Amino acid sequence: MKHSVQELNDIAKEARRVTMKCIASLGKGHVGGALDIVDALTVLYYEEMNIDPANPKMAGRDRLVLSKGHGGPGLYAILALKGFFDMKEIYTLNKPGTMLPSHCDRLLTPGIDMTTGSLGQGLSAAVGMALADRIDGNGARVYCIIGDGESQEGQIWEAVMCANRYQLNNLIVILDNNGLQLDGSLTCFLDLNGQQIDASVDEVNSLLDAGEKWRAFGWNVQEVNGHDVQAIYDAVEAAKTCTDKPNMIVMHTVKGKGWKRIEGTTMSHSLSVSADDLAEALNDIDKE
Repeated sequence: MKHSVQELNDIAKEARRVTMKCIASLGKGHVGGALDIVDALTVLYYEEMNIDPANPKMAGRDRLVLSKGHGGPGLYAILALKGFFDMKEIYTLNKPGTMLPSHCDRLLTPGIDMTTGSLGQGLSAAVGMALADRIDGNGARVYCIIGDGESQEGQIWEAVMCANRYQLNNLIVILDNNGLQLDGSLTCFLDLNGQQIDASVDEVNSLLDAGEKWRAFGWNVQEVNGHDVQAIYDAVEAAKTCTDKPNMIVMHTVKGKGWKRIEGTTMSHSLSVSADDLAEALNDIDKE
């Protein structure tokens, strides 16, 4: 590893602080699903991905598709910390003229490779990117983060079958399994935290055993604690050794990780963030 576990944890902590400041600058936003992917983003951007902040469109770069695009503030925090754009932009979230919309937009934000937000579509784009990279022979890898609620979308499983058909071993998908999702009807995202906005994923349309489901579709599957940077790193490194299958890392997370009052709650999906809320969240994060 390029960094120690402690250094990565410190980076993740600062990224959570920046994420909260970003959302608080607007006064509301998708807090839960942004905070819970920070550890994975830290490992990818500080340890794994071949990227150049000074040249975001570098040929042959690794790419990340954040299919659960509402988690954008968490990704923006990492991109700002890496130097893709000035930190001052963090305070312009979703405001007129911003380069940081609430959901990721590749035409606006340096370092964003796919516009997302319509759930279920990002994985298809990632499959296409991985196939194109294989044809080009550039050795690049494609990473895609999906939500568990998002996985209720049929398009996810079309992409899953296609990736298996072409044995896209250069594709690594991370399921943010937090167990919660947006609502009690159709919303989907493969952030495997198990929750939607006002219901658990199991209550809406259960994935059952997510790992076994992906194995049944011919994928190489690992399961990890989504807040253990060493475990995430080890899983990505192991995925890179797979030669004949696409890769799934089921990442068990806590929605809203870091802000204690909202951790693991449906309200964390999208909520108002006042100055007092920000102070509370930053204090909680500092104590992590």
